[in-house]
Amino acid sequence: MTLSRRDLEEGRMREVYVEALAEGHALTDEQLSASLTATLHAKPKGAGWWVFAYGSLLWNPIFPFAEARRASVHGLHRRFCLWSLASRGRPSAPGLVLGLDHGGSCRGVVYRLPSPCAIDELHLLWRREMVTGAYAPRWLHADCEGRPIVALGFVVKRDHAQYAGHLTIEAQADVIAHACGAFGTSADYLERTRVSLATHGVVDLYLERLAGRVAAKTCA
Repeated sequence: MTLSRRDLEEGRMREVYVEALAEGHALTDEQLSASLTATLHAKPKGAGWWVFAYGSLLWNPIFPFAEARRASVHGLHRRFCLWSLASRGRPSAPGLVLGLDHGGSCRGVVYRLPSPCAIDELHLLWRREMVTGAYAPRWLHADCEGRPIVALGFVVKRDHAQYAGHLTIEAQADVIAHACGAFGTSADYLERTRVSLATHGVVDLYLERLAGRVAAKTCA
């Protein structure tokens, strides 16, 4: 089952975490609203409504967008560094999902939200990305094929309980090969991200290597 817009509108993302972990592990609507308000207050003057996609937003953005462009950010890299305890795994067998972690660089896609509906769409995006508060929303300086753009991105919090740290490639592959949650498997999450990047002309050697190791473990 793939996450849908209806899931977000009806609060299903939060429900799966409450069912799996208990009430206190998912942020309330009030907490989500406060987080979004703080992020909007920090929005740089003149910045547009761009969102930087590096993981599931690449292949399942859910929100409407007026424009999509390849882009890269520096000082952050894509890594399976966040335990998934409900959506792509279970408390007894956690999965892994991607986060932007410190160091290096990351190539992805920036989506431009239509201005008239941007705030409403961000409210839904918060229900998706900020359900447990494992990310810190940040306005990132992205290089969009030579054009500088400020885009909203979600950076993993290293002090959050779901932060997995720097697992080896083998340890990541072991988890991803077997984990499954309410919205699918970690292996499917990896494959969809890898393929989506390739369709945008981006080959991520880390994801390619990881996919190879997962495939070997799945077929063994």
